[in-house]
Amino acid sequence: MRTYGVMPGRAGRTRTRRVRPRAVAAAVVALAVLGGACGETVPAGRPEPTGPPAHTPLPDGIISPDGAAGRSLRAAITDLPVTAENRTGYTRETFEHWVDADTDGCTTRSEVLIAEAVTAPSVGAGCRLTGGAWRSYYDDATWTNPTDLDIDHLVPLAEAWDSGASTWTDAQRRAYANDLDDPRSLVAVTDRLNQAKGDKDPAAWMPPATDARCRYLTEWVAVKIRWRLAVDTTEKTALTSHAATCPETTLTVTAALA
Repeated sequence: MRTYGVMPGRAGRTRTRRVRPRAVAAAVVALAVLGGACGETVPAGRPEPTGPPAHTPLPDGIISPDGAAGRSLRAAITDLPVTAENRTGYTRETFEHWVDADTDGCTTRSEVLIAEAVTAPSVGAGCRLTGGAWRSYYDDATWTNPTDLDIDHLVPLAEAWDSGASTWTDAQRRAYANDLDDPRSLVAVTDRLNQAKGDKDPAAWMPPATDARCRYLTEWVAVKIRWRLAVDTTEKTALTSHAATCPETTLTVTAALA
């Protein structure tokens, strides 16, 4: 598994989470960070050979055993390949999502909610979550009812299709839609914001919380690199412009595709 430079983080908060055998097996991680407001250190699990691991970010300060030096944010944006987008043939159903990959009764949606809770929920029958609390970093809002949150594909499914996923296999699109190995791929956010974002890229939509925008930008670039997705000209121009106002960050990414 190759690494390439990017990894900002999950707001630096402490989580209480369930630990499963699959999560323990996934505790080899990649991660490093430099930077300020949008350069928080965030851990990420490395994939198991047998399938996607649970969504279990690990403690800050764990460095990739691969020793990747990383890439600066601006250099990473410069290196993103540019192609015209093409949505021909896309439907949301081409990405099977919210699966229960480890057959523990909790779907990908629930796994993200459990991992990102700022107050750990109780997990009941059918993976029903009660008593937890969550912070949506897009708008700095806190919620106690999980139905008030959507799980956002940070790079939307339609955008992924436009940028290269149209050529993937069904299994690769399923892996993308349920990527629990890198905590930047999926994020619990206020539902109305996810709906407002839709399939827009950073040229058309950014989080309303201004102090969230550099983090969002670096996470967008990280996901694009991880999944070897291209950008169009307008998107690259917007990324470059936004990055010019962000603290320079060293990014570490584990590639999901060979």
